[in-house]
Amino acid sequence: MKIQNGIVVEVRDLVKLYPNVRAVDGVSFEIHEGEIFGMVGPNGAGKTTTIECIEGLRQPDGGSIQVLGLDPQRDGYELRELIGIQFQAAALPLQIKVWEALDLFAAFYSNSVNWKPLLEQMGMAEKGNAYLAKLSGGQKQRIFIALALINNPDLVFLDELTTGLDPQSRRAMWDLVRGISQQGKTVFLTTHFMEEAERLCDRVAIIDHGRIVALDTPQNLIDSLGTENRVVFRVDGHFDEESLRTVPGVIRVERIGERVVVYGQKDGLISGVVNTLEVDGIRFNQLRTEQPTLEDVFLSLTGKEMRN
Repeated sequence: MKIQNGIVVEVRDLVKLYPNVRAVDGVSFEIHEGEIFGMVGPNGAGKTTTIECIEGLRQPDGGSIQVLGLDPQRDGYELRELIGIQFQAAALPLQIKVWEALDLFAAFYSNSVNWKPLLEQMGMAEKGNAYLAKLSGGQKQRIFIALALINNPDLVFLDELTTGLDPQSRRAMWDLVRGISQQGKTVFLTTHFMEEAERLCDRVAIIDHGRIVALDTPQNLIDSLGTENRVVFRVDGHFDEESLRTVPGVIRVERIGERVVVYGQKDGLISGVVNTLEVDGIRFNQLRTEQPTLEDVFLSLTGKEMRN
């Protein structure tokens, strides 16, 4: 593995064209050794096209890519020995057994690992003799991750890892990703779940219409938005909102039926709101606070319209 200055992936001015579509339009970024790097964006933003160019599965129409010091197009065979890939749409024969799939994939590489401990790491040791047809969606994803790790890669690509999984399985996948990172491997993942990117990634690139519109740590992206904190609660009966508008730090107050949202940006906002409600004798319940999230950043930068 040939890494300079700790840069595992270096992309410069990447362009990918399709008829009447500029799918990737001058994308540039770096991925550092040992980090979990995330790419998020709306459907059709260019995430999968970008990651497939980096993996060497698509031929770019412009720009340059270096992965572990190699050119994905020129050095594809050598590179595939060093990377692991979990595809967005992956499939195996349903009548193949788990151990057969692992044994088969291990034979593809010159430096494969013993798959039995790998299966234990995935929490699937008891499923080695099971047919894929008998596995749940989350269990199949664990097997595809195991297949991506069978060659002990330095860099692991995870493309829409948790799409279609229930919340419990999704969080189990997050634990597996953290475990992969703790082994010293670099992880590049794409996702359209903002919570997933916020929880897992050291840095996140937001891509829209084939261009990167923001790239930083999740917290820095959130801080850059300057979105107000929110105090949300419900009230019973008559309620005069004017008194809340005088609380230090309050920017605005919105009410829809029984639900009230107080927006503000100052320390002590919560205590100020609660004290005012109690002094005014306002009966309230279900009070909670909401902090800005990466989803707020995403919607601010890419818009709120649904895309197909």
